[in-house]
Amino acid sequence: MCLGNPALHAREEKSEKRKGQSSLRQKFTFTFCLLAFSLIALSGCRQKMSNQPKYDPLEPSAFFQDGMSARPRIAGTVARGELSTNPFFDTGKVNGAIADGYPMAITIDVINRGHQRYDIYCSECHGRTGDGNGMIPARGYRRPPSFHTATLRTATTGHFFDVMTNGFGAMPPYKSMVPPADRWAIVAYIRALQLSQHATMDDVPLTERAKLDAPAPGGAPAASAGAAPQQHGGSH
Repeated sequence: MCLGNPALHAREEKSEKRKGQSSLRQKFTFTFCLLAFSLIALSGCRQKMSNQPKYDPLEPSAFFQDGMSARPRIAGTVARGELSTNPFFDTGKVNGAIADGYPMAITIDVINRGHQRYDIYCSECHGRTGDGNGMIPARGYRRPPSFHTATLRTATTGHFFDVMTNGFGAMPPYKSMVPPADRWAIVAYIRALQLSQHATMDDVPLTERAKLDAPAPGGAPAASAGAAPQQHGGSH
C-alpha cells in the first residue's frame, strides 16, 4: 500500500495552517476596524451634542438687554400642566377667597392616603398626632402650632391647603413636592387627627358603641368611654 510522499503531506498541512491563520487575521482586522470606526462615529456625535452653544442655569448673557440668559414668562401664557379648570381644587380658594369644604369626595382611601403623605412630609415638624412636637422642633427648629388649638380646629380646609401650597412663616411651600390631590388628602387626615383628640360618645356610630364595652382580647373588660384610667406604680 502506498502512503504517499511524507514531505508532500507536510507541505500541504503547513499550507492549510497558513490559510487558517490568514483567515483569522482578516476577521480580527475587520472586527477591529469596525469597532474603531464605531467609536470614532459615536465620539464625534457626542462632541457635537456636548459642545453645542447653550447656556448653563443662571449664566449671564450679552445677547439680551437685561443680561440674563433665563427669560421671563411671556405675559398671558400658561405653562403645560398649569392650566386650572378647578380653582378650588388647585388653590383652595373660590373667587380668590379661602374656602371651606372639599373639591372631591372624602373616602377612607383618601384619608389613608393622607395619613401616609402626612407621615412622610408633615410629621417631622407637626408630630404624628398633630401636636407640633415633631423631631425637628425637638432639635431647635421653630415649633409649629398644634392642630388642636381652637384657632386651627375652626380654620377652613382651604386654609390648610393654602399653607401647604404657598408656605407660612417658617414653613416652606410644598407645592412642588405634594400634588393637589395629596394635599387635600392630608387636609382630610388633619381633620381626622383633630376629631381624634376631641371626640365624644355622640361621635361614635350607634353600631360601633357596643364594641367599647366588649371584653378585651385578654378577657378583661374594656374601659367604658369617659372612665378614668387606673394609675399604676408610684409617683414620678
